[in-house]
Amino acid sequence: GRVPFTHDLDRTLEHDLIRAELVSLPLALIVLIVVFRTVVAAALPVGVGALAVVGGIAVVLSLSRHTDIAQFTINMCSLIGLGVAIDYSLFLVSRYREELAAGKGHRDALVRAMGTAGRVVGFSGVAVATGLSGLFFFDGSYLRAMGIGGVIVVSLAVIFALTFLPALLAVLGDRIHAGRIPLPAIGGGGLWHRTAMRVMRRPLLFLLPTLGVLLVMGVPFLRLRFAAADVHVLDGTVEARRSFDLLLQHFPDQGANRITLAVRFPSAPALTPERAAAVGELAHRVELLPHVRKVESPLSGAMIPVGQDTVVLYAISDAAPETDAAADLVRAIRTDRRVADGLLLVGGETAKNVDATSYVVSRAPKAVSLVVGATLLVVFLLLGSVILPIKAVIMNFLSIAGSFGALVWVFQEGHLFVSEGRPVEPSLPVVLFCVLFGLSMDYEVLMLSRMKESYERSGDNTSAVADGLERSAGLITSAAAIMVSVFGAFALAHVVLLKAVGFGMALAVAIDATLVRVLLVPATMRLFGHLNWWEIGRAHV
Repeated sequence: GRVPFTHDLDRTLEHDLIRAELVSLPLALIVLIVVFRTVVAAALPVGVGALAVVGGIAVVLSLSRHTDIAQFTINMCSLIGLGVAIDYSLFLVSRYREELAAGKGHRDALVRAMGTAGRVVGFSGVAVATGLSGLFFFDGSYLRAMGIGGVIVVSLAVIFALTFLPALLAVLGDRIHAGRIPLPAIGGGGLWHRTAMRVMRRPLLFLLPTLGVLLVMGVPFLRLRFAAADVHVLDGTVEARRSFDLLLQHFPDQGANRITLAVRFPSAPALTPERAAAVGELAHRVELLPHVRKVESPLSGAMIPVGQDTVVLYAISDAAPETDAAADLVRAIRTDRRVADGLLLVGGETAKNVDATSYVVSRAPKAVSLVVGATLLVVFLLLGSVILPIKAVIMNFLSIAGSFGALVWVFQEGHLFVSEGRPVEPSLPVVLFCVLFGLSMDYEVLMLSRMKESYERSGDNTSAVADGLERSAGLITSAAAIMVSVFGAFALAHVVLLKAVGFGMALAVAIDATLVRVLLVPATMRLFGHLNWWEIGRAHV
């Protein structure tokens, strides 16, 4: 039943959240220790991330007193909050330590870090929050609440990173280097500089194969099919799923796809002779449709109560609820809604799939337009360039396309660690797009801002790209490793929907930090040359 499924889904999500956080936080701390090689510096981003998540969840739970909040919203707050808060803190602490290493005093280093990395964090936060605000278009669904929760936790991540963290750095002073661990430095800048120069010497040689790989990865997305979450999103260890499998095995008619037909009449009684004849004709018409085994109705002797002005029938179909055949059956039944003087309404799992898909598809263009338009504006205000925002959006689409294609290949078509493929939940691509479009801007903004700093000093596009990559690629790799650790921990979930979100985000971040940032960005920057920095006026923000 629906209630046991919802109860078990919420409980499983709670357990998945606890397990994911127990896995992701230590992994993030390990990556930070390897990056910073001191315990204190590594602990700061994890602490800020924990604060942002706890604060975000507290605000969301407070809102739940006034509006419905799905359990999945709490999981997403934790997922997004940990990732962005740790990343933002990593950007700031890294720039602060870089300025200290360059010989600046603690105060000057902190001022410089806030003026550079702090500015990037602010713009990145706006980009991520704007991406999540695309979910506001899906009013009446849990997506809107998820967007509100996401915007709250990202805002807190930015606030803590720009206030609490600098205050901690000022108080710590030299103790930022406490707890030094004798580990070798990673991500030598010379390697990234050489990589950038190699790519820019033959940009098309690197650009075309990389584009080919991403497009091939994205091809399975063309085979995307939708189905709303049901008991199949739970694995076989959960009671609701076990009971459903037993029902289907021993009582196939009870476990079969039951399409609900409700006929509501304008007055009582529901079954006057004329209306009863019309209901009988409806049952006969539906029984003749493909994939209908039989129709249960009060007139056929089925134990179905009749309301004062409503009659309910059940069409038993041999097509599974999530199949195209079942969806076509629902549409065929809905083609004629008049039953005498009554109105036919069609419900059930398949009808929910059809309506949920229609709902998401009808609102998705507005959400995508908002996210893309706002991203273009944010990057333009930060960099002043006309070309770079357009390129940034295209790069985002490429990395997301690769991730979406892999998502369909793994979860819908049942490859790798998924033994039972099923259509994708309609809201999943929307959630991933809105989240990932903003998150991808983190790395784009960080890298391009370092390139711009260098270009303003030298006026040489090629050296600016190499210098920017040299100074940011190691940090981006570290930040991506943290994101992949956090998101990958959620991919261990027992709920397929949460597993798919974690996997999709982890893969998109990995693609973004490797193929896109290391190969596509230098190649396209070289091809566009000084046109990269073409400005309409000069934006100072």
